[in-house]
Amino acid sequence: MTSSPDGLPALTAATTAELDWREDDSGISPHSRAFDDVYFSRHDGRAETEHVFIAANRLPQRFAAWHEQRPFVIGETGFGTGLNVLCAWHSFEALAPPGARLHIVSTERYPMSAEDLTRALAGQPDLADKAAALIRQWPAAVTGVHRLVLSPRVILDLHLGDSSERLALLDGLVDAWFLDGFAPSKNPEMWQPALFAAMAAHSRPGATFATFTCAGIVKRGLKAAGFTWRKVPGHGRKREMLAGEIDTPPDDTGRRHTPWFLPPEARPCRRVAIVGAGIAGCSAAEALARRGVEVTLIDASRPGSGGSGNVQGALYVKLAADTNHQSRVYLGGLLYSQRWLARLDPEQRLWSPCGVLQLGANEREARRQRRFLDHHGLPHTVVRGIDADEASSLAGLSLPHGGLYYPLAGWARPRELCEQLARTPGVTFVQASIDSIEPLEDGGWRLVGSHAPKGDHSSVAIEVDQVIVAAAYRSADFSQVTGLPLQAVRGQVSRAPLALEAPAPKRVVCAGGYVAPPLDGVLTFGATFAPGRSDNDTLDEDHQANLEELDRTLPGYLDQLRQAGHPLAIENLDGRGGVRCASPDKTPYAGPLPDQPAWLRDYAVLAKDATRVPDVAGSHHPGLWISAAHGSRGLASAPLCAELLASRICDEPLPLEAPLADHLHPGRRLIRDIVQGKRQG
Repeated sequence: MTSSPDGLPALTAATTAELDWREDDSGISPHSRAFDDVYFSRHDGRAETEHVFIAANRLPQRFAAWHEQRPFVIGETGFGTGLNVLCAWHSFEALAPPGARLHIVSTERYPMSAEDLTRALAGQPDLADKAAALIRQWPAAVTGVHRLVLSPRVILDLHLGDSSERLALLDGLVDAWFLDGFAPSKNPEMWQPALFAAMAAHSRPGATFATFTCAGIVKRGLKAAGFTWRKVPGHGRKREMLAGEIDTPPDDTGRRHTPWFLPPEARPCRRVAIVGAGIAGCSAAEALARRGVEVTLIDASRPGSGGSGNVQGALYVKLAADTNHQSRVYLGGLLYSQRWLARLDPEQRLWSPCGVLQLGANEREARRQRRFLDHHGLPHTVVRGIDADEASSLAGLSLPHGGLYYPLAGWARPRELCEQLARTPGVTFVQASIDSIEPLEDGGWRLVGSHAPKGDHSSVAIEVDQVIVAAAYRSADFSQVTGLPLQAVRGQVSRAPLALEAPAPKRVVCAGGYVAPPLDGVLTFGATFAPGRSDNDTLDEDHQANLEELDRTLPGYLDQLRQAGHPLAIENLDGRGGVRCASPDKTPYAGPLPDQPAWLRDYAVLAKDATRVPDVAGSHHPGLWISAAHGSRGLASAPLCAELLASRICDEPLPLEAPLADHLHPGRRLIRDIVQGKRQG
């Protein structure tokens, strides 16, 4: 696989599987043209899966006895038709205790299309509901990690790309491996030492494996990586197969050059408090409550009252021309948010995947977009270049420029979305101002403040196992966050009533600002951008700036409205001023909060020589986390960051590659400042 400038495998479209459908006495089954091999036994693929992977890994017994708070984790090489995953899910659902959870990590280099997947799974009527849940969320064929929440108890992380590369980038540990894939004689490129080494490095002590093959290259590779294997009876016509385990996985974190990013040890997480009820805090509350965590969501105002309080907001991203970590995070976030919103609101009452047009409104931006398209062969279902004619057709208005079109992006109702998330079962909302977060002697935290509603300022003290700070720029008010660069950014949107017959955009259109399709008879456009300001009054001067930006984005549109008898002027505009939060590098902070004095002491040598990396793991405030600095793209970043934090808190594999999780780590700026001599102990 080729690499991108950021050192990770190329961000591009994954090659979809090319299939032949072959019929015999047992029905029609898929056959890979690339490998000239079947996906599962034509005689009884379901029985083969049950024997080779479920039984040989002793999953029925292990599922029935699983009482851990963390999920049981299965790793799979070769997702194929998904039959193995559905069978594991079926067995888990039937046998595991009610509170248990299952997490599956599966790699696939050549994903099927949704249509082929539907056809391949059609012969399993008792798995039809599970197959439907999988297909509803089936992601675009983009290399990288795609998190699918199959049910409240089951998560599938689909890693598209080469199995060895994907597993090497995994941040998480596995309890049982399905070592699948086309036979070594058909697919020798997969069955290499790097694959077995990656499996070993991401195994928990005692992790098991099972595979249909007894090929010598597999036995040698497993043994060299530290696995013990044995031959066991195979299925059907295959006399033997392999099964085994690894008692002591290698102690290889892969982060020796960045020990500050080593994840904190897992801690109790029965009760978690979240400070801040904007989109960052509310999405984190939903993610944790879905995992059975008791969540206390705290804000001085109602949910969705701060920077997330707009009636309508754009779900969009702006990706760099050259692939970088930030673009990978935001694209992964956009794709996850689309699935997340579809799961939360299938009726699309709170959002619309109407599409986003990102115009190349000047030559500089047009060049940047052309370079982006040259460097990213992404599926057209994700983003494609369009000319002015197609842009005009999509927008329903005459546009002088083409640009990039994101078909599944769109808009959402942030305020109502926050309100719905705050009502998630397992989430308790407390309206209070928190003044301090204090460590408890026996572990955990006490949040101290006062109740805010209706003039009641009685004191409040809440004790929990862990805390997420999601209070935007006010996060820096807490002593554990002070020193983390957080910038307040004032922004104002303008809103105008629009008659039903008035011309209006059919898609979200972005250039210097944005304008969304009318919602409930109101046109929303904006927004102003004033770094360093935290006032939120509605200002006429900002309305004027938004009108001017709207005229630049949609040239002639204001004149068209006037001629149609629907003029937009300051006197008939409503709007809302809000304060967002940004980081210096425009990437959110999502991760554990560093113990800053300890970092300044432990890594001081980096100021003299950045290559002298101390062999000291980063010290963090135990059980204290942050999700902040989502800026104007929080709808695309906050839900995925919520999954990242929930996964880390609940000791499960992450929904992003390890380098991207490190990129989001709030300690990144601290290390940068130490290296540059800006921070000293």
